[in-house]
Amino acid sequence: MTDRQTLDVYDARATEYADLTTDGVPDTQLRHFLDLLPDASDVLDLGCGPGRSAMMIAAEGHRVTATDASAQMVDLAKAHPGVTARMETFHDLTGTALYHGIWANFSLLHAERADLPRHFAAIRDALKPNGIFHIGMKTGAKTRRDTIGRRYTYVTREELLGWLDAAGMTPLQEWTGTSRGLDGEMAPWIVIQARKHD
Repeated sequence: MTDRQTLDVYDARATEYADLTTDGVPDTQLRHFLDLLPDASDVLDLGCGPGRSAMMIAAEGHRVTATDASAQMVDLAKAHPGVTARMETFHDLTGTALYHGIWANFSLLHAERADLPRHFAAIRDALKPNGIFHIGMKTGAKTRRDTIGRRYTYVTREELLGWLDAAGMTPLQEWTGTSRGLDGEMAPWIVIQARKHD
């Protein structure tokens, strides 16, 4: 993610955002993701925010790398035990067969729609054989800024399934729901976990 206005919001409100996600207990989707991983896996938290998920993944005995384009979010993430955090954008993801799992929980929704197929391909390459990919996105059919200035790319289920298929990943489980975000608005979302097939 390279949208400066979105990053400025996260840098300015990093602690407030972290306070929304502090219970420290894996939710249903994270628990399912963890159960799909081999013991002592290498995991990337792509767009980690304050590192809550990375912390819980590390607590299960996995080696966690967390990346985010917000400097303030990276500072919060690296404070968690067992988490290696660094500042990177989605475009910086390179490498082959590095991770057993990649967790992109409501982070790629800040990417440009035109860039998403390329990001999915980079994620596929970075996964080890049979690796697990988790993605959460808000659903819709346009790109717009929310009331606090963050740019969102809203997607349809069909778009997500198409990008996963093109990247050589098979969906395993999906969830949908509606929840309130940092801007106070209720928004519909979809989460899909998929396995890389070779």
